[in-house]
Amino acid sequence: MKLTIEGMMCMHCAARVKKALEGIQGVSAEVDLESKSASVTCPEGTDPALLKAAVEKAGYTVTSIQ
Repeated sequence: MKLTIEGMMCMHCAARVKKALEGIQGVSAEVDLESKSASVTCPEGTDPALLKAAVEKAGYTVTSIQ
């Protein structure tokens, strides 16, 4: 799954997003600051709204989920 995320401005931001996503059981994430996105590997059946909520709780905005 790929999330497009607004609000990340530095590597610290990217690290916060990665930590927020990986705080969900079974999720691993690679965050790309330049493309303002995160590639997420998660268990089948994971609700995308759960991923969005974790990112937004960390202070960033998810603009799309593919």
